[in-house]
Amino acid sequence: MLWFPYTQMKTAKSPVKITHAEGVYLYTEDNHKLIDAISSWWCVIHGYNHPEINEAIKQQIDKFSHVMLGGLTHDPVEKLSQKLVEWLPGNLNYCFFSDSGSVAVEVALKMALQFNTNRNSSRNKILALEHAYHGDTFKAMEVGDDEDYHFAFSNQKSNVVHISTTIPTLEEAFFKFGNELSCFIVEPLLQCAGGMRMYDISFLQKARKLCDEYDVLLLFDEIATGFGRTGKRFVSDLVQPDILMLGKALTGGYIGHAVTITNQKVWDGFYSDNPIHALMHGPTFMGNALACCASLKSIELFEKYDYMSKIKKIEEIFNRETKDFTHPDIKEIRIMGGCLCIEVFDKTVLNGFQQFAYDNGIFIRPFLNYMYTMPSYIINEVELVKIIDTMKTWFNNR
Repeated sequence: MLWFPYTQMKTAKSPVKITHAEGVYLYTEDNHKLIDAISSWWCVIHGYNHPEINEAIKQQIDKFSHVMLGGLTHDPVEKLSQKLVEWLPGNLNYCFFSDSGSVAVEVALKMALQFNTNRNSSRNKILALEHAYHGDTFKAMEVGDDEDYHFAFSNQKSNVVHISTTIPTLEEAFFKFGNELSCFIVEPLLQCAGGMRMYDISFLQKARKLCDEYDVLLLFDEIATGFGRTGKRFVSDLVQPDILMLGKALTGGYIGHAVTITNQKVWDGFYSDNPIHALMHGPTFMGNALACCASLKSIELFEKYDYMSKIKKIEEIFNRETKDFTHPDIKEIRIMGGCLCIEVFDKTVLNGFQQFAYDNGIFIRPFLNYMYTMPSYIINEVELVKIIDTMKTWFNNR
């Protein structure tokens, strides 16, 4: 039996079986055509079955699908590394690949802790945000702060300090713990799985200054927020971290792949004649050739078709279609870039919404108190308005 994510299998409904997908549409075994309003957990930014990404993978697969990076290398991973170095701001120049976002976070945290060990520092505390979500592996769960996901492991956080996104709280945390901190990890501007919570760039600007002052590494988890989801290409373009994590949209949602990218300071902390100072981590499928080819083509499409303009248009439609829309059940409507979230006071208000949307040709997956959409960037206005109208109709019919 297949074991599904975030699901109590004993009481779960049968999942919807997909037979094929094209553009923003999923086609089901029972002949439903559904707009995917959440782009397969926010990664399918170019839509499904994109001919140019398909072709890039086909060309590579006739050569080889994968070789390990232990003592070997290949053109796709070297080209992707070079492209990321050229594409990203500042001196984020060193790419360590892995096969999922959670592992990219594990690698980043491992780097931050060993960076200090390598320089004979005992710093072992980690600063993170309240409502943080950074993945489901153990170190990622440790820096997370959402019991709805990780309640069974809540005793694993002894060296993590969680704070709110206010500057006074940030200053207080550094004053109290600054000399013990190895790093500060955040989802910049938009906390996705934590409830689509949004905060101001001034918080990150202050965090950068404090990290410099206290010699703490600043880590940006842009696995969900990168590639334009916040309305910025990368938040790292505005405030530069020491370590950046990318995933999800990196391959356009084709293959699981992620990368942890460091600046010169972090790299130099491991670059040594002493073998003990090496980073002892090695995912089997890191730098997978097919994933690298998909990523290179994904970045090319992002640039060639001016995706930032597409995202700006999506945000404009979100704002236009929800302007003055209110309902007693709605606590707040939040919009940032390619994300629209409607938070309700009582999560039971959303009971039945997923089926209602399905019956109206939309695949959407609310969670807790949050009804949201984060669509593919290729979505057209008619399709996007249909998603928003379906959300509004749910409330209007109550």
